[in-house]
Amino acid sequence: MGRALRSTQLHDQLLPKRVALPVFASDALSSVAYAPQEILVILSLAGATFYSYSPWVAAAVVLVMLVVVASYRQNVHAYPSGGGDYEVATTNLGPNAGLTVASALLVDYVLTVAVSVANGADYVGATIPFVAQHRPLIAIGIVVLLTVINLRGIRESGVAFAIPTYAFMAAVIGMVLWGMFRLLVLHDDLRAPTADYKIVSEQADLGGFALAFLVLRAFSSGCAALTGVEAISNGVPAFRKPKSRNAATTLLLMGGIAVTMFSGIIFLGLRAGVKVTDPTNAARDILINGHPAGPGYYQQPIIAQVASAVFGDGSALFIVISAVTALILFLAANTAFNGFPVLGSILAQDRYLPRQLHTRGDRLAFSNGIILLAGGAGLLIWAFNADVSKLLNLYILGVFVSFTLSQLGMVRHWTRHLKTEPDPRTRFRMMRARIINGFGGIMTGVVLIVVLLTKFTHGAYIVCIAMPVLFLMMKGIRHHYDRVAEELAAPEEGETDVSILPARNHAIVLISKIHKPTLRALAYAKATRPSTLEAVTVSVDADEAAKLQGEWDRRGIPVPLKILDSPYREITGPVLEYVKSLRRRSPRDVVSVYIPEYVVGHWWEHLLHNQSALRLKGRLLFKPGVMVISVPWQLASSDRLKGRRDGVAPGAARRSYQPPVQKDDQVKA
Repeated sequence: MGRALRSTQLHDQLLPKRVALPVFASDALSSVAYAPQEILVILSLAGATFYSYSPWVAAAVVLVMLVVVASYRQNVHAYPSGGGDYEVATTNLGPNAGLTVASALLVDYVLTVAVSVANGADYVGATIPFVAQHRPLIAIGIVVLLTVINLRGIRESGVAFAIPTYAFMAAVIGMVLWGMFRLLVLHDDLRAPTADYKIVSEQADLGGFALAFLVLRAFSSGCAALTGVEAISNGVPAFRKPKSRNAATTLLLMGGIAVTMFSGIIFLGLRAGVKVTDPTNAARDILINGHPAGPGYYQQPIIAQVASAVFGDGSALFIVISAVTALILFLAANTAFNGFPVLGSILAQDRYLPRQLHTRGDRLAFSNGIILLAGGAGLLIWAFNADVSKLLNLYILGVFVSFTLSQLGMVRHWTRHLKTEPDPRTRFRMMRARIINGFGGIMTGVVLIVVLLTKFTHGAYIVCIAMPVLFLMMKGIRHHYDRVAEELAAPEEGETDVSILPARNHAIVLISKIHKPTLRALAYAKATRPSTLEAVTVSVDADEAAKLQGEWDRRGIPVPLKILDSPYREITGPVLEYVKSLRRRSPRDVVSVYIPEYVVGHWWEHLLHNQSALRLKGRLLFKPGVMVISVPWQLASSDRLKGRRDGVAPGAARRSYQPPVQKDDQVKA
């Protein structure tokens, strides 16, 4: 996607703080669009009167957020290489803990894209009915668009997303400040569009354990506001120098802005009388003038309702708020598009994921990881019909697994360093950091237990299955790479591996008739100077075999022709048996099989040629001591493919490739 960049241009792709903030913080900032709403949605199960618990729930969420931000500021200073929670857990708690964190983060990143884009489609649907009716399709289209933008490179995607993110921050903070001014200074009465609606409680007369469980469930849903905090610790290498300090500063800015917006939205929502419930049951549970809202009812998200109360329904500022909120939710997925590929690259480097995820694409972005993330998110959106409430139940479990293990790993990190650090000032800073990380680990561990207990039956069990599957898959990939490396390891210096020193090279050229490809294959085989050389053909028709032998003798080709009989008119079997007989006769010999092949230019021509050659190669490659050599013959149709005649590689024109200019003496020669 765009002009290719040299590896030496990677420094130019690094981000200053003003660009890094929207790139890595858009997920955490955008979560204020749905986290306050999810608190109210859960409490609405017991009726609107239970909204009185929401300030306490919100305060607990803010406390956890501040602790996590403070904890991760220690992480980015201690581990600036970009491994983030995975590196912290692996280094301090062992490989299994690191893989647990990695599997949790991979799942969380995919869900980040799905939740953010689906919720953005909700906000657009509040003003455009067509989007509301086709949410899954629109959401998947947005995922494709984000994929294309990210394939152009991290810096370009950051610049493209910076303006919408700052516009969202300015709009929401401006709305909160104006709303506060109207309430506290002008003493205006803010009224949300749903202020006069009633909510039918699904669980009446709650008390004791049931009430505590409902409040804890609301708290676990509100903790969705913490998602994305870990992205900065994974993206430290993308910052300009000094990387750790810039990342820590960006993390602090993100935490302060997110807390301000989260608290302001839930405060104004409660004062304006916002009523929200589970979108799937809103038509039944929302009462308008004493009657159910009905199937045509569309529930506006909380920010849209607050904007309506503060600026007026349908006003220009209301439309601006709805637009920038929808946009930031779409762009919030960009946090995952930056975090997932980097984590995938690190895991691939450690041989836990396919090596293709470790390499950068033309634009110095990890293209394979970007495409893999987009595919997973698209499948989730389609499977859950872009329903945000259902996706959120899967969402935050993984991120709190990584939070908890990371903080425990940091406690061990500081403890280990304190044993060898003599400087009193440095020891004081380390002890302070250990206390922060320890408190963060305890708090996120408690939240993890609450999330697991309250959301397990509501969809979190899917994550509990997906994470072990990913864990075992990565273990299997590492085992495969280790086994292959052991098999391929070169002998020690001074030792000789007799398996790579064949006694002789017995070459055979497979032929079907005498034509130019056959003659080229014979000539090439002779040029390699094998110990013995013979041509081999399979006789499926006695008359054809006799004609071939006659023409062979008539031309005086100085290579013996071996005709293999095939009573069942099958080609692959006789060749395999003959090759195996040569290997049995002399196990130390190498058998080189030369196969003439056509190079064609049209897709349909592949169906008409080379099928026998493909079957043979597929079988011969599994035979030890057998080398398979393809000898290509370019048919005229292959000239339609650019670069065949002049040697220019595909894509060279796009990269401004210029073929080497021949000097006069080379032309004369």
